[in-house]
Amino acid sequence: MHSFLFLAIASLAAAHVPSVSVPSCPRSNRITFSKSVPDQDPFPRTQIDLCYTSTALSLTFTALDEKSFYFNSSQGTNDDIWEYEVVEAFIYKGTNDPQTYLEYEINPNNVTYQAFVYNPTKDREEGAPFDHFFIVDPEADGFEAETKLNRRAGTWNGANAQSIRQFDFDTSGQAFEALG
Repeated sequence: MHSFLFLAIASLAAAHVPSVSVPSCPRSNRITFSKSVPDQDPFPRTQIDLCYTSTALSLTFTALDEKSFYFNSSQGTNDDIWEYEVVEAFIYKGTNDPQTYLEYEINPNNVTYQAFVYNPTKDREEGAPFDHFFIVDPEADGFEAETKLNRRAGTWNGANAQSIRQFDFDTSGQAFEALG
């Protein structure tokens, strides 16, 4: 069975790492959370719907109870959009604690950040190796994104599809698994 490690969904400090089976589209599974990572402080409700096709992993993020829709309109692809409001996923093929994973973020202005992160020591201590390898042309590399804001309802939705070629998957009818 193929696996995705979905690090941003639940606390990494937890003894048990939650997981969700990711079915083939059009079916999907939903993850819902309302606590920050890793502090577990109260956080606006967020949900992610996941499924896959033979070519892409589909993630639909929905930010609920939104009040500010806070973003910097001057930012572009792979800028430091995490300094404002984003939904993000850390994706990895496998079930162990990875040294390299894909970091994907999208903000309410439909700006995205996507990079492979290299963290061989698995910590952020001063002087420890840590690097980002940016996906500079996401559209050409199979990434699609569309954000819709509903200020009246207090929600925004970031739907995206990410090529699974980066993960060297053989999708011959096997399901993916997302771990949190």
